[in-house]
Amino acid sequence: SASLVRGVRIGPSPVWMQRRLKTLGIRPINNVVDITNYVLMECSQPLHAFDFDKLDGRRIVVRRARAGEKITAIDQRVYELTPEMCVIADASRPVAIAGVMGGFDTEIGDRTTSILIEAADFASTSVRATARKLNLHSDSSYRFERGVDRAQLDWASRRCAQLVLELAGGELCEGAIVAGTLAPAAREPIVLRLAQIPRVLGIEIAQAEVERVLSVLGLRQQPSSAGTCTFIPPSWRRDLTREIDLIEEVARVHGYEKIPEDVPVPLTVSTLTPHDRLCERLAQTLVGAGFFEAVTLSFVSEDLQELVRPWTELPPLRVEHSSRQRENILRQSLVPSLLAVRRQNERHGTFGAQLFEIARVFLAAEPGNPAAEPKVLSAVSGRSFAEMKGVIESLVDAVNHQARLTAKPADGSWFQPGRGAELSIGDQRLGWLGEVSDEVRGRLDLHDPVAMFELDLAVFEKIAEFSPQYAPVPEFQGSERDLNFVLDEAVPWQELEEVVRSSAGPLLERVTFESQYRGPQIPADKKSYVLRLHYRSLDRTLTADEVDAAQTGVITACQNRLGAVQR
Repeated sequence: SASLVRGVRIGPSPVWMQRRLKTLGIRPINNVVDITNYVLMECSQPLHAFDFDKLDGRRIVVRRARAGEKITAIDQRVYELTPEMCVIADASRPVAIAGVMGGFDTEIGDRTTSILIEAADFASTSVRATARKLNLHSDSSYRFERGVDRAQLDWASRRCAQLVLELAGGELCEGAIVAGTLAPAAREPIVLRLAQIPRVLGIEIAQAEVERVLSVLGLRQQPSSAGTCTFIPPSWRRDLTREIDLIEEVARVHGYEKIPEDVPVPLTVSTLTPHDRLCERLAQTLVGAGFFEAVTLSFVSEDLQELVRPWTELPPLRVEHSSRQRENILRQSLVPSLLAVRRQNERHGTFGAQLFEIARVFLAAEPGNPAAEPKVLSAVSGRSFAEMKGVIESLVDAVNHQARLTAKPADGSWFQPGRGAELSIGDQRLGWLGEVSDEVRGRLDLHDPVAMFELDLAVFEKIAEFSPQYAPVPEFQGSERDLNFVLDEAVPWQELEEVVRSSAGPLLERVTFESQYRGPQIPADKKSYVLRLHYRSLDRTLTADEVDAAQTGVITACQNRLGAVQR
């Protein structure tokens, strides 16, 4: 709507109005502008007053901005408008950015004698988009973005005109010009179930009190069924849309202090599942060993999938309607994905990345059987075969101190010849370990040698022991002895370790692999292992004779059972 007042006198607003505006953080300007701001704060309806004599054609319209149009706002900054923005314009130009800010050219000045008071309801989405795009925000845009009460438009316009006549003089021209409808959209009734009040608040409130509270707040009661109350919110309470909103209003007016303080609801501290604890412990162990966790996609290309397939020879599962044309295969191993990430790191100049991932793989089954989705732990690193085996032993030890890891040679096109192993704990296959073959490295264009392992989490879950284990601090000093054996190439470290443990006696605390050697100083079909034996007694300090006797037993057993030669 628009109302015209002629013969006004521009000057300072009264002291009482200036004081109230300052209290609200608004700087007083002149009586007419202060009145529009005062009414804005009084009823939350933004208003704008134009200098009527500065309007081209003595009229205003609401329209979309035209391409290339600009406006100088009352902050004296020039804004470039776009066609999706809404403006108030006279016959030739925009004079206000609708719902955001008025224009500098038509603002109220000391010589203004006729003013046009504009009150409107602009679409909140349009105002929000315009204010954000122009990075221009005001008290008016703040309210339009959240919605104003259309039912108050006429009251706010008449209230503004009344204050102008009282404080600035002039004469109000008959008949406000109205475009559109001032009637607000009908509000949907809200049904309040009385049984919900004690469920939410914990106290009973009589129906009569509920009806009284909501009626006092301006809600209109409608006929309703037994056990319910139906209300229509007033136009100015746009925040009331749900049953819970009415319950909150009842509690607020009835008094929060009337809600008794009961014993707090007991809370249960959430705990990790055994599976989560296992994954956390494995991840912490690998991070402590210098690895970084990676998260890769479950989809891979056929070329990448064929590089490493340790778990099955069956064809992989395909996704028929994948959005990724080339990567439409559910991976059967995490290793190819980790190798691809390592390649990406090398291309960006980061060499030696040690990566691991805990995720599912997808293994097809024979016809009639469901596909398997085991969760596995995979890692790739530039470390040697023996070093990666040591990492796996650390993982096993972190899960169960008593578990024994065994390894036997394994062949695969993805392993370097003689550098692959199948890992087990007891009679359960844990996974695979090996150095990646030159062929796989070449197909992936990997610069550095790389070793990998992939372990079945289901085996870890079966042996996991999370109960705290007490280990007393040794009171007596231990003793360490090194042995260097030359053995046949076919004898694995695991077999040597088992012979040592079985023959060393009860004083042996642990056996540690130190190094392996192949070279000109030993025959071509032989290899050399250096191992360290740690001896300790829990009740006394060992003598040299006791340790020597244990060592002699170990040497004799290795010579007789493995054909070992001590160097």
